Amino acid sequence: NDENSLSSVLTVAYLCAMQYYFKPVREMPLGRGFADFVFIPKQYYAHSYPALLVELKWNKNADTAMKQIKEKKYPVSLQNFADEILLVGINYDKKTKEHTCSIEKFIGGSNQ
Repeated sequence: NDENSLSSVLTVAYLCAMQYYFKPVREMPLGRGFADFVFIPKQYYAHSYPALLVELKWNKNADTAMKQIKEKKYPVSLQNFADEILLVGINYDKKTKEHTCSIEKFIGGSNQ
């Protein structure tokens, strides 16, 4: 129930999608910081599957993760890897023992 546990869950989830994505990159330098996880689709699938940019938080909230993604301009560096990028902020709240998630589509320099 911490950021390492969340990372493990994402790594296991990757196993279900490894046909379509390269191995996820952890702590990838993007924009003005480091994204926790980046999933880049293999070239054959770059027009069918989005790149996934994931920021993990512990005891904060999913909106804080999303804000970090945008403020540090992480998606700009991924625009050449896929037609679409999904921004994903995930938080685990230790007190409530709940996960929250926020997902937004990023296309060509704008959030939708």
